[in-house]
Amino acid sequence: MIKCICIEDSGRPPEIPKSMWCILEQEYHLTHIYKMALQGNILGCSIYELPLDESCAPYEMFKMSRFAFNINDLQKIKELASLCAELDGLNIDELIEEQLEVA
Repeated sequence: MIKCICIEDSGRPPEIPKSMWCILEQEYHLTHIYKMALQGNILGCSIYELPLDESCAPYEMFKMSRFAFNINDLQKIKELASLCAELDGLNIDELIEEQLEVA
């Protein structure tokens, strides 16, 4: 798991209860990275402390840009992304650099 901090908590969809939504400046842990094809191939992620389930449908993950990461964890993020099947064959470095705000 990779530590991250919520930097954007606005725009909660009504399908996701407040108890399952990220809170500004709170620390969380990234567990999986996805390419969200229906949202223009932006990166999405699963957060350990906020497991979205079928009750949140159609939402299954958070937009990764809602979170900031420590620059020292950048290599860990790239390694995790390379392990995620949804990103297989993509330029991981380019995706990460384009879409992440690194604190």
